[in-house]
Amino acid sequence: YLLGCNPLAQTGRSKLQNQRASLNQQIIKQMRMRAGAENLLKATSNNKVRDMVMLELSYVNSDLQLLMEQLEGLNSSVEVYQNVQLIIDVRVHGFDCVFDSCVCLWQDFILEHYSEDGANYQDEIDDLMDLRKACRTPSRNDAGIELLANYFTQLSLLESRFFSPNRQMGIFFTWYDSFTGVPVCQQNMSLEKASILFNMAALYTQIGTRSDRQTSSGLEESITAFQRSAGVLSHLKETFTHTPSYDMSPAMLSMLVKMMFAQAQECLFEKLALPGIRNEFFSLLKMAQEAAMVGEMYEQVHQSMIQTPIKDNVPFFWSIMAQVKTHHYRSLAHYFVSTALLDHQLNPSDDEDKQEKALSQLYDAMPDGRSPLDVLRHKDERRRIGKAHLQRAVVGQEEALRIQGLCRDLRKLSVLNDILQASHKRSLAKFEQKDKEDEFTDYMEAPDIISKTEQKAEMEVPASIKVKVKDLFHRLGPLSVFSAKQRWTAPRTVRLKVEDRDLGFTLKGDAPVQIQSLDPLCHAAADGLKEGDYVVAVGDADSKWMGVSDVMKLLKDVDEEGIDIQVVSMLDSSSQTMVCLLFPILKSFCGLSG
Repeated sequence: YLLGCNPLAQTGRSKLQNQRASLNQQIIKQMRMRAGAENLLKATSNNKVRDMVMLELSYVNSDLQLLMEQLEGLNSSVEVYQNVQLIIDVRVHGFDCVFDSCVCLWQDFILEHYSEDGANYQDEIDDLMDLRKACRTPSRNDAGIELLANYFTQLSLLESRFFSPNRQMGIFFTWYDSFTGVPVCQQNMSLEKASILFNMAALYTQIGTRSDRQTSSGLEESITAFQRSAGVLSHLKETFTHTPSYDMSPAMLSMLVKMMFAQAQECLFEKLALPGIRNEFFSLLKMAQEAAMVGEMYEQVHQSMIQTPIKDNVPFFWSIMAQVKTHHYRSLAHYFVSTALLDHQLNPSDDEDKQEKALSQLYDAMPDGRSPLDVLRHKDERRRIGKAHLQRAVVGQEEALRIQGLCRDLRKLSVLNDILQASHKRSLAKFEQKDKEDEFTDYMEAPDIISKTEQKAEMEVPASIKVKVKDLFHRLGPLSVFSAKQRWTAPRTVRLKVEDRDLGFTLKGDAPVQIQSLDPLCHAAADGLKEGDYVVAVGDADSKWMGVSDVMKLLKDVDEEGIDIQVVSMLDSSSQTMVCLLFPILKSFCGLSG
């Protein structure tokens, strides 16, 4: 199996993960203290005790608030995850190692359920532990995605092998929300599987942010990564509907999906603009609508982020970044339209009908009720509407700069500030070039621009969610037969002897084979063989994966002394219920309780 990054390496990323883990532990401690204080308040009627507890509770709440703010600060540590942070990534869930300390429970279950010595499967259990530990620090590339996908697929196999629907196995899965740091704990596999999917989606966002968006191939990689992240998050929302984690609540997942789409659309816009934007009428109108689409999608993201309870837990700089990008791309759209109207005139050689159609599709309603053709033909009207769009571009860019200044983390991003300043200066320079101060009296309000795109970001559910893997516990036998849903008798040894070149039964089925047409008077029947028994061993050979022909090869040379086989019988539902009721009592009596 692939290994994750070294969690002990003193890289910026590992240091950040270690700090987050430390904060998670401190948050747990404070939450336990708060729960204890609240319980004491309910239990006591002594006013003096209540006053002391209330005072202590105020200190605990204050400490907890500070820890939450520190966690938000770590989640805003943009420089660790990528070189230039203009795209938002999602932090992975952290998890506790309680799962790893339950080796004895895996061994106990193998012994109890499959009647095999669990110690013989120590290598498989160690491989499982190593695989899960590697998932704590997956590398931020396709190998990291493959690692998480391998573990996710193994979890489905483990669920069928070990997690009976009739009783709990006793293993607790503990994860920490990436946004709140609050631990979430469950005994079933759902939380584990959902958290791995969440981390896979988060890893895709980190791959997208690390791609070189100055190249076409890098932008394609980012687009694919964000669309796949949206696909995983959507699959998670639809499949795991009752996960107690706040990170995976329907509202949070919906917001994250919208954010992935917005970032993918932004990369699509950058891909169109990468070769350069021609100062040509149709090209400018096209880019205006593309920019308006990006701005519209970021507005939807921002509206999701300011809803309760998301606004209380999403990093502040996420919400501010969405606002900044909303204003920036809407301003770009107005700038492109103003350039198309101010820099270009309708010439006799131009396709008048085509320009009229393009302009009419730009607005819900034309400014001042003028027809598109009137605007195109009259220079003063083009100039007046073009100035209005330019004015909106300047105002919007100033608003983007103002909002950026409200967030300490965004103020640190010099690249973002440079982009916003350059866009603002470009619009101001054009305004000064095309206009005079005394002509402001002719100002009109430019209408909104209809968003439109040639290529909209689409959800892509990656095939890596489910990959083919080798079952770690393959030696237990075919999963279609040997699963946690079925219960079995302990293996019984039956002596086979040939009587008149006949064993007294026939075999049927795929691996493992079953006994059929059993002669009740044969030696094997007298020794305890039953109709429908499964043959799990012939002599010293394990036959759980053998078909009829393979088993017959082992039996064809049986001499007069005979050969031992091992068989198991499937218990019916009433027997299974009785065993499920008795086994916890036996475990407690024997001192084996997990």
